[in-house]
Amino acid sequence: MRQFISRSQAAIGKLVYKRIIFAVTILFCVGVAVAMTNMSELSSTLIASQALQNATLYAQSIREARTLYSSDVVNPLNSDKLINFTHDYNPTKITIPVPATFLIELGKHITEKNPEVSVRLYSNYPFPWREKEGGAQDDFEREALSYLTQNPTQMFSRKEEFRGKQSFRYAEADILTASCINCHNTHPYSPKKDWKVGDVRGILEITQPLDSITQKTRGGLRNLFLLLVGLSVLGITGLSIAISRLRRNAKELEQRVRERTAELQETNIELVKEQEKSDRLLLNILPESIAAKLKEGQSSIADGFAEVTILFADIVGFTVLSSQISPEKLLIFLNEIFSAFDSLTEKYGLEKIKTIGDAYMVVGGLPNPSTNHAESIAEMALDMREELVKFNAKHNAGINIRIGINTGPAIAGVIGTKKFIYDLWGDAVNTASRMESHGIPGTIQVTQSTYDILRNKYVFEDRGIIHVKGKGDMNAYLLVSRLVSTLLV
Repeated sequence: MRQFISRSQAAIGKLVYKRIIFAVTILFCVGVAVAMTNMSELSSTLIASQALQNATLYAQSIREARTLYSSDVVNPLNSDKLINFTHDYNPTKITIPVPATFLIELGKHITEKNPEVSVRLYSNYPFPWREKEGGAQDDFEREALSYLTQNPTQMFSRKEEFRGKQSFRYAEADILTASCINCHNTHPYSPKKDWKVGDVRGILEITQPLDSITQKTRGGLRNLFLLLVGLSVLGITGLSIAISRLRRNAKELEQRVRERTAELQETNIELVKEQEKSDRLLLNILPESIAAKLKEGQSSIADGFAEVTILFADIVGFTVLSSQISPEKLLIFLNEIFSAFDSLTEKYGLEKIKTIGDAYMVVGGLPNPSTNHAESIAEMALDMREELVKFNAKHNAGINIRIGINTGPAIAGVIGTKKFIYDLWGDAVNTASRMESHGIPGTIQVTQSTYDILRNKYVFEDRGIIHVKGKGDMNAYLLVSRLVSTLLV
C-alpha cells in the first residue's frame, strides 16, 4: 500500500513537474516573443534617433565651419580687398572661395572621406554655374524646399531608399545672415536681388545609409535573442536556474526600461522648455488673449471696441541726428528710446501696436476693455515727453517728440498667415495719426473726444480750430500737465 501511494505520489509529482516545465517553456516562449517584439520596435526607434543625431551633428559642424569661415576669414580679408573671393576659385592663385562655395567644397570633402554620407546644398535660386546640380533633384528635395521655406526654424527628415540603400535623409534651412546679404544682392550673377536677413537661401541636406546603424542594433538584438534562448534551455533543464536567470534578466530589462524612460522624460522636459520659449516669443508679438486664439486654430481674428484711446508719437529731429552719427549708433539710440516707451506701456497696462521707423503707436482699452484707457494714455504721453528730456540730457542731443491722441471706436485683430501682427483699424485711428502729424514738436495734441474725458483731471491749452487733412476743421487741445490736485492724490 505504501509503495502504491509512494508510486502514485511520484507519478503525480512527475506529472506536475512535466506540466510545470511545459508551462514554464510556454511562458518562456511567449516571453521571448513579446520581448523580441518590444526590442524590435525599440531598435527601430533607436535607429531613427541615432540617424537623426548623426545628421544633426554633421549639419551643426558644417554650419559652424561656414560661420567661422565667413566671420573670421572672408569678412576681414574682403574688407581689406587683399584677396579675390569667387565661386570659381583656383588654389594656385590668390583667390578664396566665397562662403557658399566653401560649404559646397566642404560637403564634397566629407563625402570623399565618408563615402556613405552625402552632403548637398541646393536652392530654388541656384547661381547660373550651379543650375543643373544646384536645384532640387527628387521628391524629397522638392518637399524639403517647400516645407522649410515656410518653416525655416524646423527640420525635415524621413527614411527612404536612396541610391539603392535604405537611408535617413535630413534637411534644414540655410538662412541668410547680415554678413551674407550684401554679397547676394550685389553679385552680378545673383538670381535674386532682394534678399533680406532671415530669408531661406537654400537647403543643407545630410543623407546617410542606415546599414551600419541597423547592423549594430540588430547585432545587439541577435545577441539578446541568443541569451534568451540560452535562458530558456536552462529553464527547461533546471527550474531553479531558470527562475534565477529570469529574475536577473527581468532586472536587466527593468533597468533598461528605466534608463529609456529617464531619457524620454529628459526629452519631454526639453520639449516643454522649447515650447515655453516659443510661447514667450509669441507673447512678445501678440496680446495673450490673441495668442491663445491663434493656438486654438483661429486663422482670422477681429474684435470691435466701442471706445479706445490711440496714441501716435513721432521723434522730431531724428532725421537730422541720423545724418550726424553712424547707422549703428542711430539704431542704439532709437532702441534706447523705444525700450523706455515699452516700459511705460507695461507700466500703464497698455498695448503697443507697432513702430514704423521713428514712429511709435500704442492703444489703451484693448484687447481687454477698460474704463481708464484715456487716463493711462495721457499718463504715458506725459512720461514719454519726460523720457526724451532725460535722453537729451544724457546724450547731449536735441531731439523732440510730437504726440497725437484720439478716443473713439476701433477694430483690432490679426489678418494674414505670414508675419502677422496685431493691428488696429478705424476712423479713430486715422484721426489720432492726424493729431500727431498736425501737432507741434514738444506738445501732446488731443481731439475733442479725448479732451472731454480728461478735462477735469489734466491741464489743457485750447489750440482752437485747425484744418486737418482729410478731416476738415477740428477743435484741438494741447495736454500740458496733470492737475495739482491729481498730483497730491
